[in-house]
Amino acid sequence: MKLARLPDGSPEIFHTLQGEGASIGKPSVFIRSSLCNLHCQWCDTDYTWNWEGTPWTHENDGKEGYKKYRKEDQIIELDPKEVARLASTFPCRHLVLTGGEPLLHQNDFTFVITHLRKEDPTWTAEVETNGTLIPETALDDLVANFNVSPKLSNSGNKEDLRLVAKALEWFAASPKSWFKFVIAEEHDFEEVAALKDRFNIPADRIFLMPEGRSQEVLQQRRLWVADLCRDHGFRFTDRLHLQLWGPSRGK
Repeated sequence: MKLARLPDGSPEIFHTLQGEGASIGKPSVFIRSSLCNLHCQWCDTDYTWNWEGTPWTHENDGKEGYKKYRKEDQIIELDPKEVARLASTFPCRHLVLTGGEPLLHQNDFTFVITHLRKEDPTWTAEVETNGTLIPETALDDLVANFNVSPKLSNSGNKEDLRLVAKALEWFAASPKSWFKFVIAEEHDFEEVAALKDRFNIPADRIFLMPEGRSQEVLQQRRLWVADLCRDHGFRFTDRLHLQLWGPSRGK
């Protein structure tokens, strides 16, 4: 399976605290897959998709030293059994499957969870997804939560790519789903409200999260995003990992 490669050459499998959403603060083993079917212009894991020769834009394009990634440098291929072994070396029994888009690797992740549970049935798992792909039954049966983050127009993706009705209908009907929307400007809330009504998403299953990769930007947006949550019955989620460690990989 294709995983993101850390700068030291190792796969991006790490033990940390969940930084967002319903499980915020929970000790977790993260497994970061590579590849994504969307290309968000503010993405903080653009090393999973922003390859040399691709047409995608990113907000860092104008920054000195930023350039597209060489695909071969950013991907490491491992047998799923080895991925499971590496995950099991940490003193934790909760997985977060993330990316990129982890649902591009459903069969591999199904194997990983199944293999881990054969050794220790106390393993639990959650999936972070952009909500464009429907989980297969085999994976759904193994997962406790789906952290669904449909992308708004602020992502820079075309609507027909970022909003797949059949997939969002599936997630909205699943009691395992929590929805997280990245808010950059106050008018983004109008899109969230429209999606809530269109797909009948319960307000108390929706998190609003301020967009930002620095403490300064996050602090500018926290207060008015919190106000939106309070006034409309949504939940607020911060980015705990950024508060603790900043934009560091493997944290």
